[in-house]
Amino acid sequence: MAGVIEEGDLKGRLRLLRAAAFLSTFDRFTAAPMLVTIAVGLGASLEEVAWSASLYYLLYGAMQPVWGTLSDRLGRVRVIRLALVGVLVPGLVSALAPNLATLVVGRALAGGLFAAVIPASLVYIGDTVPMNVRQRALADQLATSAVATALATGTAGVTAYLGLWRVAFAVPVLASAALGLFLLSRLPEPEREVGAGPLARLGIAVRKPWAGLVVTLALIEGGVILGFLTYLAPALESVGYSAAVSGLVVGLYGLATLGWTRVLRLVSGRLGRHVLLLVGGALLALGYAAGALGQNLVGISIAACLVGGGFAFMHSTLQTWSTEVVPEARATVISFFAAALFVGSGVATTAAAPLAEAGSFATLFALAAVAAVPLALLAGFARLRYDAGKKP
Repeated sequence: MAGVIEEGDLKGRLRLLRAAAFLSTFDRFTAAPMLVTIAVGLGASLEEVAWSASLYYLLYGAMQPVWGTLSDRLGRVRVIRLALVGVLVPGLVSALAPNLATLVVGRALAGGLFAAVIPASLVYIGDTVPMNVRQRALADQLATSAVATALATGTAGVTAYLGLWRVAFAVPVLASAALGLFLLSRLPEPEREVGAGPLARLGIAVRKPWAGLVVTLALIEGGVILGFLTYLAPALESVGYSAAVSGLVVGLYGLATLGWTRVLRLVSGRLGRHVLLLVGGALLALGYAAGALGQNLVGISIAACLVGGGFAFMHSTLQTWSTEVVPEARATVISFFAAALFVGSGVATTAAAPLAEAGSFATLFALAAVAAVPLALLAGFARLRYDAGKKP
């Protein structure tokens, strides 16, 4: 594999990638705990304000293939830097938005720019980290995102409670712009093999049925995990809890993801990948079932912790699969994998908004629990077949 780097240098580079992933994830999870507060502040309904989250996810997903192509042409690091610096303008527009329309546009554009960070980071890891330790590097990346999720939801809840929701939109983009300038001099481009053009790589990926299946699984996963996750905080607020309490409780999702990631690192070498996917699906189903049974501190806390575990087991396993299924078109597969994940989350967020507006959170989370079961079975069985086909 081209571009494999010495261990000491690689650790430093991976730390910079994790910093970029932290800020991208922080911004993505800032909005959910503040939806109710923003609705009140802008004189809109929860269903209307949910569009700011839905379009963020949708554009975040739709831009993945675009950024993947640009990263092949311009370089992984250059694309990350451009996105981190460029997000400053729409981020500040969101923070200063005088009305809902401006907020929705600003958030959507911010999502489209932040979309570059995660896939380019994953391809960088795929370009430079040997396969035998790649899942560990990806797990560390996921753990960083988990910490960002916990801090984002907790901080956003507190700032919303204090009436400072605009500050929560401004801080991550200011930090991102600063980091983007820092990356310019500290993170070198990985060596890359010169190969086929974007259309040729797309053709290679399309002809691989396993690549299509992995992307399809990401689409469903995005809806089940990230789409329905958006409504954990509003569910608590609907029964009288403050935005601060709701945000802190949902922050358990990030902490739980971090904890479950450590568990995953201990067991991933002992269990088959198909087992990891089944465990992830079981945790998702149990977590959302807990949320369906009670929209209170206990029910939503259990939901956040178990859904975090489901994300740690299922997403890291699918993500690793996406880096190996078509090595000669890795960037293309990863970009479509990430696109599917966030398009799925955006579609689910939009589809579930009427239930949230009606206060039917029990039904909303019950649907998520039911959807997690076929997702787990399909993913587990497919991975088992894939591994069996790889054996000599």
